[in-house]
Formats: sequence, C-alpha cells, structure tokens
Amino acid sequence: MTIAGSIILIMLGAILTWAVEFTLAGLDIQVIGVILMVGGLAGLLFGLYRLSTVRRAATTVTPVAPVDEVHTTQRRVYEERRYNDPI
Repeated sequence: MTIAGSIILIMLGAILTWAVEFTLAGLDIQVIGVILMVGGLAGLLFGLYRLSTVRRAATTVTPVAPVDEVHTTQRRVYEERRYNDPI
C-alpha cells in the first residue's frame, strides 16, 4: 500500500465516521470508518518505514579497489551507416 493510498483510506474513514448519518440495519458505518482510519494509519506508518529503510540502504558506500589492482581493457567500436537514397 502506498502512502497516497493510506491517506485516502484515512480520509474515507474520517468521512464515514463523522460526516455520514446514514444507517443500515445490522451495519454500523461509524465503526467501519474507524476501521478504515486505523488500517490507513497502519499502512502509512509501514510505508514511511519502508521508505526510510530503502533510502538508508541506497546511501551505503562500498569500498573501491586501489588503482593498481584495476585491469582496464579498451575496446574500439566502429559504426557504419549506409543510406539508400531514392533516385
């Protein structure tokens, strides 16, 4: 679940909890709104945690081999293009 999806769930849950006065038999809309808000909050926290761990892992520095140990090979690439002009 993305961060935007979590925020949408929180907003939808808040609307169902505090703005809707519709009732259904055997179904409490306010409880469904609270459940959606809690699920959206859990998804938001997980998304932020995952985002922080990915950034931390991407910024690690790997040691570079000394210049003496690097073996370089050079390749030459030739490109030839032929065009057939219509007469």
